[in-house]
Amino acid sequence: MRVWGRGLALLGLMLSLGACRDAASGDLDRELAALRAAPGELTLEPLPPMPVYHAVDYRFADRRSPFQARLPESRALPEGDAELAPDRSRSREPLEAYELGQLELVGTLTVGGTPSALIRAPGGKVHRLRVGDHMGSDFGRIVGITSASVQLVEIVPTGGGGWIERSTQLSLDG
Repeated sequence: MRVWGRGLALLGLMLSLGACRDAASGDLDRELAALRAAPGELTLEPLPPMPVYHAVDYRFADRRSPFQARLPESRALPEGDAELAPDRSRSREPLEAYELGQLELVGTLTVGGTPSALIRAPGGKVHRLRVGDHMGSDFGRIVGITSASVQLVEIVPTGGGGWIERSTQLSLDG
């Protein structure tokens, strides 16, 4: 009984697939056979003439490029104070070898009432710093440590021979 059911299903499938055949496919087959027998000659249209290149004389090479941003209006540089110059005779601390952006505050802790900051250097080593320690390449000195941040005062040159103090901080959230 099962064999008959499968046979009938197979016969039904074959009949349905045969019904899908296009009636005009015989005409198509004859036309393709004729084209294969005598493909004919391929005619291509001629290429259009090459455009003539005319060089343009550019007389504005000594002027500002239109693709570069304009320079901002010149602002007077802060004079700063030569008295603020960093003490170059002081021995540099290990974290002064890195830019401040390369250092990461990973935690703070308080031992005996003295707050400390845990700073990770680019090599992965964690350093414990206290108020008064130095870090960053701009002579940064730690002036305060809270539970979520470290406040620094950096001494940066003004460009005019003087120095100014700049406040910045590292925080736990980046």
